[in-house]
Amino acid sequence: MAKIHVLDEHIANQIAAGEVVERPASVVKELVENAIDAGSTRIEVAVEEGGLQSIRVKDNGSGIEPEDCETAFYRHATSKIANGRDLFQITSLGFRGEALPSIAAVSKVSLLTASSEDGKGRVIDIEGGKLIRNEDNPSGKGSDLAVRELFFNTPARLKYMKSIQTELGHISDAMYRMALAHPNISFTLHHNGNQLLHTLGNGDLLQVIAAVYGTSAAKAMLPVSAEDPDYRISGYISRPEWTRSNRNAVTTIVGGRYIRSNGLNAAILRAYHTLLPINRFPLLVLQFDMHPSLVDVNVHPAKLEVRFSKENELYAFVEHELRKVLLGQSLIPRPGKEILGGKGSSSFIQEQFAFNKGTAIQPSESAAGTPGSQDVPGPAGVSYTRVSGNNPTSPEVSRGGGESSAPLFGSVRDQRPRQAQPFQPQARESASAYSGSYPQNSAHPRPSESGSSYRQPAAAMPGRGSLPSAEELYAPSGNGDSGLPQFPELNYIGQHHGTYIIAQNDSGLYLIDQHAAHERINYEYYYEKFGRPEDASQELLLPITLEFTPSESRQLSERLHWFQQAGVYLEHFGGQTFLVRSLPYWFPEGEEKALVEEMAEWVLSERSIDLAKLREKSSILCSCKASIKANQKLTEPEVEALLSRLAACKQPYTCPHGRPIVVSFSAYDLEKLFKRVM
Repeated sequence: MAKIHVLDEHIANQIAAGEVVERPASVVKELVENAIDAGSTRIEVAVEEGGLQSIRVKDNGSGIEPEDCETAFYRHATSKIANGRDLFQITSLGFRGEALPSIAAVSKVSLLTASSEDGKGRVIDIEGGKLIRNEDNPSGKGSDLAVRELFFNTPARLKYMKSIQTELGHISDAMYRMALAHPNISFTLHHNGNQLLHTLGNGDLLQVIAAVYGTSAAKAMLPVSAEDPDYRISGYISRPEWTRSNRNAVTTIVGGRYIRSNGLNAAILRAYHTLLPINRFPLLVLQFDMHPSLVDVNVHPAKLEVRFSKENELYAFVEHELRKVLLGQSLIPRPGKEILGGKGSSSFIQEQFAFNKGTAIQPSESAAGTPGSQDVPGPAGVSYTRVSGNNPTSPEVSRGGGESSAPLFGSVRDQRPRQAQPFQPQARESASAYSGSYPQNSAHPRPSESGSSYRQPAAAMPGRGSLPSAEELYAPSGNGDSGLPQFPELNYIGQHHGTYIIAQNDSGLYLIDQHAAHERINYEYYYEKFGRPEDASQELLLPITLEFTPSESRQLSERLHWFQQAGVYLEHFGGQTFLVRSLPYWFPEGEEKALVEEMAEWVLSERSIDLAKLREKSSILCSCKASIKANQKLTEPEVEALLSRLAACKQPYTCPHGRPIVVSFSAYDLEKLFKRVM
């Protein structure tokens, strides 16, 4: 007797509904997408009790022809595609023809529609997939579709629904995404009679962002517009100080459809490299336009994921263009309204500066004139001169204008060479390779006397086909007329709690986190050094001994080659013991063991390691260890040296962990605080 049979159509529709109708938000999404495909310019959505009681979507689109009303509720009935070739160039949001029959199979549906302005319309009622009514009814052009008692005939599905607020949150999120994707359409969302969203539909994306995230967020956005032969990007990205705790505010749109793409998200975060604090994410809305043949939207039942034909080129293009926008801004945040005594969320005002800190640190005569000497980076403004043999090196700072040298941090301990063999000429960098505390061709370009720019001008950015790496894009251009914002000229006032430097200029008051500033300086130096660490590796007369657990030892033995990539030669000495035989001479003095241990912890914790990650992590570890700390008093020459080196950094606004370095108070902000202006 036959065991295989064809399912009843009613049961098949209920099963199919499980693929399309996951929750009330799925219904809203499908119906609104149909309204968008119908050419609507106004879409009104009203839900009750989180959408479980009723969902109503009304639009002014093209409507449905009377003879097509019943057919529209058949499975796989669609007007969007006609043959297999159309699947490779889909331009509509819906195309499978499963939404209406799937929704009708698990709810009570009523559709009132008209395709002309003559007032002749059609009404059709379906309950649980069964046709109840199909007759003429007066109606204006467009469609009005109501869904009641969702999952009334599938109680097992109904009991798994979350709270009303949870379901409403999913509906709101779906509406927000579609409003952001289509700023030329007016969207309205009501819940139990209360308006939750209203957009004007005037094509202004910034107005939609303000309607969704608030006016303060809209003020913190930076416009993006770029194109190449394959892709066009448009939209807005937030300034680094405006962040969220998750990726929910990252909206990427392809062909008018909100999509999720791990590759795009990774490219976006790479563009914000070191600009965001740990576990913080930007707010952005980006629209990607490309030929339909370059993207496949038919790879996910809910069409949330897509497949790109030239994904690597797209990701590189996105990273390059977003980073170019961010580098073209002065990223010094100003306090929000709550600090200034106002109400509402934080707001930040973009500042423009056209000054480059011109006080450069000149090379110490002793360092430049000592044969066989070598500069080693020290704290801000210090140029340690390492001399072969056992002679200690003396920290000096030489201020511009021929002023006398002075120690930077009071009593600085002698920087004696490690227990190592003397530097060999071929492994040593000459003292002339440095200018003061700014190594040439490194992360610390020395400011020119003319106050030239340190960044590549936007107009000179390479186009597609020659997209630069992160270090190439951040590299100084040497062009004194780049047009990009410069770090402001600052006059030192004092120090607060040994932690924040207080400075001023004509624009207002500035607070500088001295630890974050020194971390940025050191990070850029070490990042450049870790680009060629093997050239600076030196053997230790007394190896450093490290011990790990048995399981860690086994894993570490298989990953020793990664340490060599960082210039650290670590060998398994037996059992749980490892020896550090050599490491770069520029490792922070006295922190060598701790640094290697932290590198080992990171290597053990990472599932996949690459050279870029290793270089980044090692640079951050070294910069943190070598930087001055909070509650450390600085003299005026030391502060000037620190600010000079900070101004010379490629990205002087955030530390390697993404925290802001400088915060500004404009004269107007201060007047507001003291009620001089109301």
